[in-house]
Amino acid sequence: MNTNQCDIGLIGLGVMGENLVLNMESKGFSVAVFNRTTEVTEKFAAGRAQGKNIRPTVTLEEFVGALKKPRIAMMMVKAGQPVDSVIGQLAPLLEKGDVIIDGGNSLFTDTQRRGRELESTGIHFVGMGVSGGEEGALKGPSLMPGGPRESWEIIAPIFRKIAAQVDGEPCCRYMGPDGAGHYVKMVHNGIEYGDIQLICEAYAILKDILAMDAAQLADTFEEWNKGELESYLIEITSKIFRKIDPETGKPLVDVILDKAGQKGTGIWTLQAAIKQYVVIST
Repeated sequence: MNTNQCDIGLIGLGVMGENLVLNMESKGFSVAVFNRTTEVTEKFAAGRAQGKNIRPTVTLEEFVGALKKPRIAMMMVKAGQPVDSVIGQLAPLLEKGDVIIDGGNSLFTDTQRRGRELESTGIHFVGMGVSGGEEGALKGPSLMPGGPRESWEIIAPIFRKIAAQVDGEPCCRYMGPDGAGHYVKMVHNGIEYGDIQLICEAYAILKDILAMDAAQLADTFEEWNKGELESYLIEITSKIFRKIDPETGKPLVDVILDKAGQKGTGIWTLQAAIKQYVVIST
């Protein structure tokens, strides 16, 4: 456990939060952590964080006191009211020049509002899109920070180092002021949902019209994924078709519930496009 002041702090120890902390620590940064439920912090400290340069804290006061100045406090909490709640408790403990980062999938207009509300305090607010899922958070995500330019200069050394690398360049660049980072993440997710819908429609045609079984579907998608347009979504789709349900012995795709969920960013993309009279058909 680290007892000195830490380079960065993270609030919210879900899987994404934990993996980001471990990523940061593996790149040489000391990290303070806090979770609303103390038991979660204790479990992380005794498990995946044990023996690492990670400092668990049980109050926000202790969390803030564990950070080097200017303090960098990153949140990985559910979008919406929980973000406002954490900011409301955290901001009074911080000082001018400190940075709060929201790494969740927040609506960009909420990020703009939060930035305005914190402006008078001198605390920088950064809305950062985080892409790559749980594995990306641990091994190298794509990061889309937006906020005051001064805040980028403070956080860049950490986030450019933990980001994924392509052709020797980190997948982390300054997106622009206020809600720019979350706006880019919103559009990114909208494009991804469009890709997923195209995959679903291709699956429906191959299964219902051409009567392909799961093994044939896996072979077809695997073949489609060869070449320069290699796609992660197509790759995992082919693997899903090969999965067998242990209880029934049938292909998993034939027994799962035919239902999809989403976090809102796809709808937000459509609404933003309509508002700007932009066509975004797939």
